[in-house]
Amino acid sequence: MTKLILTLFAVGALTACANRPESIRASHVSHEKFVHLECPALATKMIDTRADLDKFSKMQDSKANTDAAGVFLLGIPFSKLSGDHEGDVARLKGEVEAIDTAQVKNKCKSV
Repeated sequence: MTKLILTLFAVGALTACANRPESIRASHVSHEKFVHLECPALATKMIDTRADLDKFSKMQDSKANTDAAGVFLLGIPFSKLSGDHEGDVARLKGEVEAIDTAQVKNKCKSV
């Protein structure tokens, strides 16, 4: 019985870990938010948004690593106590997709 409880606890703890950035799906962001911008402004916005995405992805990856260590050592996924950056990563991925669509709609050259 104790072995069953420990197994269930371990499975529950592992499923509560922070997700890796590559497994986070993009949130829907409408390209209409960006389509009014001209091509140079869209290019700048894309660079800035990708930089933010990279920053938050690294922070999310760090949370996932901390969770893995916490679950392995103590059985506690620390991100569930302190929060993670999954929402930011999803939003920024959505913005990158929306800016890309706006660039296509505005017939901007690829950068």
